[in-house]
Amino acid sequence: MRIILLGPPGSGKGTQAQLLVQRYGIVQLSTGEMLRAAVAAGTPVGLKAKEIMAGGGLVPDDVVVGIISDRIDQPDAKKGFILDGFPRTVPQAEALDELLRHKHLKLDAVVELRVNESALLSRVETRVAQMRERGEEVRLDDTPEVLTKRLASYRSQTEPLIHYYSERRKLSTVDGMMAIDEVTRAVHRLLLALGAVEPKTHAKSAAQSATKATPAKKGAKKASKTTKTAKKSAKKAAKGAQKAAKPTKKVAKKAGKKAVKKAAKQAAKKTAKKTAKKGAKKAPKKVTKKRAKR
Repeated sequence: MRIILLGPPGSGKGTQAQLLVQRYGIVQLSTGEMLRAAVAAGTPVGLKAKEIMAGGGLVPDDVVVGIISDRIDQPDAKKGFILDGFPRTVPQAEALDELLRHKHLKLDAVVELRVNESALLSRVETRVAQMRERGEEVRLDDTPEVLTKRLASYRSQTEPLIHYYSERRKLSTVDGMMAIDEVTRAVHRLLLALGAVEPKTHAKSAAQSATKATPAKKGAKKASKTTKTAKKSAKKAAKGAQKAAKPTKKVAKKAGKKAVKKAAKQAAKKTAKKTAKKGAKKAPKKVTKKRAKR
């Protein structure tokens, strides 16, 4: 994965670059560090850069591109790299494209960390004020005045790169004003969508750390499972009670029917006895009346 991070000073490019290095096992290429390393190693390009810097001049683009060319040929850059601080201008971007074409490599993504400049200045002002209140020394390059100049330089030189890479459909934008971990997740999703492959070792460690970091979730899952089991048991018990109640109802119905039949028989017997008694009494009376008439 070969990536360029774009964004003004204070946008968090350095932080995100380090996190990407750790996650994907790629290298961060800083032009400043590469220049110093090339000079220290005494490479032809490094010696050329040393002469220019010794004379107080700015290292030209062709020298910087030469140093980048040497660096990306090294074994640790085979998996990919993140360019930090380069390109800064459209001519540098064009020179980088030509270099990659020559090496049969492609640039996979250009990620812009978009920020609110007013919010950045406000943050710096607050930080400087707090440092002064605590009696701490404020760095000369960490003041609102310096940041204002650096932002102006970025707008005039580097911002045209956004248009350059947008035309080539390489540009993706992430809200750099979010929290660091949210920006990291957004960049990660973006790179995965572009085909980035996360090393298995990091994926395993991420999964393990996520498992360790969330014991409460495991407890909650176990608790929910226990609750579900308890509910199922309660349902089964209720069904069993209903089944047990059915025979009882049947027995009660039968008993009720028997009681009604008995009561009906007894009532019928009593009625029959009464009727028989009345009939017996009436019969002698009629006979007596007939005899009297005679």
